[in-house]
Amino acid sequence: MKIVVIGSNGQLGWEILQQGKACGCEMKGVDLPLVDITNNTQAVNLFTLYQPELVINAAAYTHVDGAETEKDLAFRVNRDAPGHLAYLCSTFGIPLIHFSTDYVFDGKGDVPYKETDPVSPVNVYGQSKLEGENRIRSELQKHIIIRTSWLYGIHGNNFVKAMLRLGKEKESVQVVADQFGSPTSTADLSESVLHIASHIQNRTNIAWGTYHYCGRGITTWHEFSQEIFDIAKSMTSLIVRQVEPIPSTVFVSKASRPAFSALDCQQIQTHFGIQTKPWRHSLKVMIHRFFNE
Repeated sequence: MKIVVIGSNGQLGWEILQQGKACGCEMKGVDLPLVDITNNTQAVNLFTLYQPELVINAAAYTHVDGAETEKDLAFRVNRDAPGHLAYLCSTFGIPLIHFSTDYVFDGKGDVPYKETDPVSPVNVYGQSKLEGENRIRSELQKHIIIRTSWLYGIHGNNFVKAMLRLGKEKESVQVVADQFGSPTSTADLSESVLHIASHIQNRTNIAWGTYHYCGRGITTWHEFSQEIFDIAKSMTSLIVRQVEPIPSTVFVSKASRPAFSALDCQQIQTHFGIQTKPWRHSLKVMIHRFFNE
C-alpha cells in the first residue's frame, strides 16, 4: 500500500513515517518547502506524482496563541487545505486520515468527551480545526478524523521537551494546575494510525468517521510536568527542585484554553480494536527513548 504522509517534518508525521518504514510499508513523506498543501497546484501534483492509495495528513498550524493574530494562516492550513485534500481524495478515489484536536470542545464539562458531544471551541485554533473537520466531512465519505490531545514525542517541539529543558535551567518552574486532559504519545498514536491503515489496506469493513485517541488517564499540566521530572532525574542531571502549581488566570496567554478536555476513546476500540495506553507508561517510554537516541 502506497501511503503519503503530509507534514512529515512535524512531530507526528515524522513518527508515522519512521514506524511505517520500519514495518515495511511503502511510505512517502512530504512537507514544506517541497509541498505546500495550501497551494492547490502543488497539492494536485502530489496526487499525480505519487499516486497514493492512502493519504495521512499530519500537517497543521498548531501555535495556539499565534492563531489569535495569524487567523488567516491558521484557517488556510487547518480548514482550507484539509478541505481541498479531501476533495482531491474524493476525485482520485483515495481514503484520508486526518488529525484534529480536543480543543474543538469548550472544556466546561467534567466527563471525557465523546465524538458525538457538542463542539464549541474557545479559541481560533480550535475553531480552525473544527472547520477543517467539517470541510472533510462535506467532501469525502472515506475519511478517518482522529481527535487527539496534549501530543508529545521525541521529534519536534512539545511540552515534554520544553520541561526537560527548563529542568536543566531553573530550580523552580510554575505550571498550570487547573486544566485537565490526557497526554498522548506520538509513538502510540502512530501505531494506532498504521493499524487503521492496515484495515483500509485489507478492505475490512471500515466505519468511516470521527474518532478520539489519547493517553489513558486524566491529569493536569502541573502533574504532567512533575512526572516528567520524576522520570528524567534518573537519566540526566536536573537542577529543578520545585514545580509550583498556578491557576490558569496567572498564566497570561492570548488564547483561552478549555479547562477540561479529556477524550472518551471507546469508539476507536470498538471499531478498530485499538486500546489506549496509560499516559504515565508512555511518557516513561518516550523519555527513555529520547535520552537513548
